[in-house]
Amino acid sequence: MAHSAANPTGDPGEAFDLLIVGGGINGAGIARDAAGRGLTVVLCEKGDLAQGTSSRSSRLIHGGLRYLEYGEFRLVREALREREILLSAAPHLVRPMQFVLPHVAGMRPAWMLRAGLLLYDHLARRRRLAASSAISLQAAPQGQAVRPELKRGFTYADCRTDDARLVVHNALAAHELGAQILTYTEFVRAWANEGLWRIELRDAHTGTTRYVAARALINAAGPWVENVGSRILGIRRVHHARLVKGSHVVVAKFWSGDHGYLLQNVDRRAVFVTPYEEDLALIGTTDIVFSDSPDSVAITSEEMHYLCEAANRQLRCALGPQDIVHTFSGVRCLVDDEQLDPSAVTRDYLIETANCAQPPPALTILGGKITTYRRLAEHALNLLRPNFAKMGPAWTAQTALPGGDFPQSDFDRAQQRFVQETAFLPAAHARGLLARHGTVAYRLLADIGRLEAMGQHFGAGLYECELRHLIKHEWARTADDVLWRRTKFGLRLSAEQTRQLTQWMATAIV
Repeated sequence: MAHSAANPTGDPGEAFDLLIVGGGINGAGIARDAAGRGLTVVLCEKGDLAQGTSSRSSRLIHGGLRYLEYGEFRLVREALREREILLSAAPHLVRPMQFVLPHVAGMRPAWMLRAGLLLYDHLARRRRLAASSAISLQAAPQGQAVRPELKRGFTYADCRTDDARLVVHNALAAHELGAQILTYTEFVRAWANEGLWRIELRDAHTGTTRYVAARALINAAGPWVENVGSRILGIRRVHHARLVKGSHVVVAKFWSGDHGYLLQNVDRRAVFVTPYEEDLALIGTTDIVFSDSPDSVAITSEEMHYLCEAANRQLRCALGPQDIVHTFSGVRCLVDDEQLDPSAVTRDYLIETANCAQPPPALTILGGKITTYRRLAEHALNLLRPNFAKMGPAWTAQTALPGGDFPQSDFDRAQQRFVQETAFLPAAHARGLLARHGTVAYRLLADIGRLEAMGQHFGAGLYECELRHLIKHEWARTADDVLWRRTKFGLRLSAEQTRQLTQWMATAIV
């Protein structure tokens, strides 16, 4: 396609080394890594950061114990290594958690579970997490929420995270290193011209069109990857995406302790039951082949019953749809490996290259899990190295994310100190601020020494000073950006409080 026909102005626009399509965890992670290697980077996202799959996960940083059953040893080893790296890089966002795995007669035998856990313990070095162990569910405190007929179980360690905030903190790091982060900016199309990608972007709010040029392009659009791929003119791909829906339900927490549960279900799937936002519990996930638009994904009543019954079979609860306080569903973009069972489809990633031997190169990201996003970014940039002779080396494994620079990565001690130093705040609110922002919370509260100076209170501990920070520094544009991705205050605010917040933001953002 001729340049003059595609871009009537003839203006090639601002030039970058790399344009990334997609503001989920993979796109944000690649942007951070690339900017730190000295590349000029622009990331465009048609909605908000983490608006799709990356805010609708099971909130876990884990090796993937169940993937051992499918022989995914390389994936599990890499994920376990990444778990250790993320524990150090973002101790406010990635927190250790003990899991209880009950043994159920007629399902996987106890010896198989124990062997899998021992392998899980030793596939990668553990510095911070305890080894697995066998326990009596009748004697151990962790067994109090398990049904009395289940006598034996196991414990092992993994981590939980705030998935959406992990995306935001990667975007913050990229921005601090010079990357442009363009949210609510739609990728319209790209075409090759004179060794560059010429790209048309559209502002989702104003409809204004912008043209930029880039020496390389990465399609990290997640479940929209095929839609975006069709707009990159002139490339051919071999591998394609398979979309699988995963849904979660949120209920009141019904056990004591910070541990979670991994439950074997009757269909041989695994269901996680984990603490969520202090007094709630998160149950998920389902695995359903999905062929509709990812924009319209929603939980079904069958999925609600499935998740409630999975918990009811093994735990001391009697959950039903009436107990559900919130639900969310996401669409995973997996590599289509032609497996009939969606649970057996690999969670490993694949990076497909096009035109890499002859400029301009384009990469397409398929698959992956939130735990391995950092390694995926390294891999993608290594593939582009022949096109960027001055690109710096890999660096992210030894560097904290913004807000993660705690001494010895000791978040617990830092949180105790923060609560003491901000005694004018309710302790729960102080803990939440540090968990969301890490050490950046000190900048957020600069020159604030009393509760009245926090500004307008919108409810549930959301104050004007934090809201202004989210708008100014974290690309928040709508109430949903704030209530469901930058925070989880959407679980707490009433409809009237949400309406007032929406009105306030409409006047604050110009």
